[in-house]
Amino acid sequence: MDEPKQDRAVKTREAILHAAAEVFDTYGYSGASISKIMERAQVTQGGMYFHFKSKLGLAQAVLAHQQEFVHFPPTGHDGLQLLIDLNFFLARELQTNVVFRASVRLAVEQGDFGMRDDTAYQEWVEQFYGLLCAARERGELLPGVDAREFANVLVGAYSGIQVFSNVASGRADLPSRLASMWRYLLPAIATPQAIAELRFPQGVQKFAA
Repeated sequence: MDEPKQDRAVKTREAILHAAAEVFDTYGYSGASISKIMERAQVTQGGMYFHFKSKLGLAQAVLAHQQEFVHFPPTGHDGLQLLIDLNFFLARELQTNVVFRASVRLAVEQGDFGMRDDTAYQEWVEQFYGLLCAARERGELLPGVDAREFANVLVGAYSGIQVFSNVASGRADLPSRLASMWRYLLPAIATPQAIAELRFPQGVQKFAA
C-alpha cells in the first residue's frame, strides 16, 4: 500500500530539516546553501520549496523551539541535582545531536542573517529558573540568592563555555569545563549540605566541599 501523501510530506520536511541542520552545523549560515541542503536531503527543488521558501526560512525553523530538539529523560531528582543533570545532559546533546547543535550555532550566528532574537536563551532561563525555585523549596539555596538572576548568569556562562569548548576541542572537553564552572558557582548559591549531596556524572570530578 502506498504511503499516505500527508505522511510523505511530514517525512520529507523532517529530512530537509535534518539535512539543513547538518549543513548549518558544518558550514554555518553564511557557508550553507540551498543546493547543499537539497543534495544532503536528496530532495528536488520543488520538494524543497514546497516546505521552505528560502535559506532564511530553514535557519529560522532549525533555530525555533530549541528545547524541542532535546529529550531529557526522567531522573527522579529535583532542585540543584536536576539542574546539574540537565546541564551535563545538554553537553552530551551538543556532542551528539546535530539538530540541537545547529540550533545553538545559529543562535550565536543569527546576526549573519539579520536576526536579533533571544527567545532560545530566554527559554533556557525559564527552565533553569524553575529548577532553582524547586531548589529553594528544598532548602538548597543560600539566603539572598536571586533565582532568576542566577538563571540568567547560568545561561550566559553555559553559552560562553560551550563556544570556547567548541573552538578548543570540538566540545570534547565540554563536560570537564562544565564541572569547573559548577565548582566555582556552587559555593555562591548552595548550602554546604546541598553541595555535599550533589553528584556529578561518572568520570567527572565532583566539587569538593
